[in-house]
Amino acid sequence: MYTYKYPHPAVTADCLVFAHTENGLELLLIQRRNEPCKGKWAFPGGFMNIDETTADAARRELKEETGLIVEDLHRVGVYDAVDRDPRERVITVAYYTILDKPAEVSGLDDAAQAKWFPLTELPDLAFDHKDILLAAKQLMGLTE
Repeated sequence: MYTYKYPHPAVTADCLVFAHTENGLELLLIQRRNEPCKGKWAFPGGFMNIDETTADAARRELKEETGLIVEDLHRVGVYDAVDRDPRERVITVAYYTILDKPAEVSGLDDAAQAKWFPLTELPDLAFDHKDILLAAKQLMGLTE
């Protein structure tokens, strides 16, 4: 077991899941069951286990919180603002995927609900997820 003189940040992975519909793209969000941001909407995601990559963590958290299984993930970016999570120093790696159509989902684990939202009708997002969404939309060539 190693011990270090300096504290280490926690690492999370978030998964932005988009789906094509006849009315445009929709985004999968979960409603947080626990603090911080209890009741707010967020991307499925959570803390990385010591024996997995961030992409593996994103897939695992997506499955645990919504029941959805995906393989194809594209990195949006790394988000490391010092105060982005009030619990502790957290760095997240965000990924996105695009489905042909919305899949059936359920709020599981620490997600009170899981729901598809049209990109034009999104609720207020928890943490810095608004900034992450903007970056994902830019990568995908979507404009406001």
